[in-house]
Amino acid sequence: MKLSMLLWLTSLMPQPVADHACLATTVYLEARSEPTIGQLAVAEVALRRRDRGQWGDTVCKVVTAPHQFATTTTSGSFEIDNLESFSKAWAIAGRSLTNWQLPLAQRHMFVPHADHFATIAISPAWSHNRPSVTIGEHAFYAVN
Repeated sequence: MKLSMLLWLTSLMPQPVADHACLATTVYLEARSEPTIGQLAVAEVALRRRDRGQWGDTVCKVVTAPHQFATTTTSGSFEIDNLESFSKAWAIAGRSLTNWQLPLAQRHMFVPHADHFATIAISPAWSHNRPSVTIGEHAFYAVN
């Protein structure tokens, strides 16, 4: 399925299914080749951003905010065709959403306070002089 079609479909889905699909799509695009903990960390960043409200009040709004996640930097014609990886991303998204419904003190967090991440191959200007946690090919940062 093309990315543009999947994102359009999320606009027709009821909550919380839409957020689950948007989060799974983000995990797939950002971290499908990463270990499970890296995928959970990507999901955690998106959920933390939703809670803070700076990028939107739903996961779909957060992950489709301009230039924030791969959902907006990947061509809409990109084919999501690795069903095994998407199934894993769907499970990761569900696990993350369930975890995030717990009271703050009971949540299992992999990258506490992180609200940004980047591949370790690049060093964005906002990342300089900020502590980070590296998982797989991503560095996670607490920027805000």
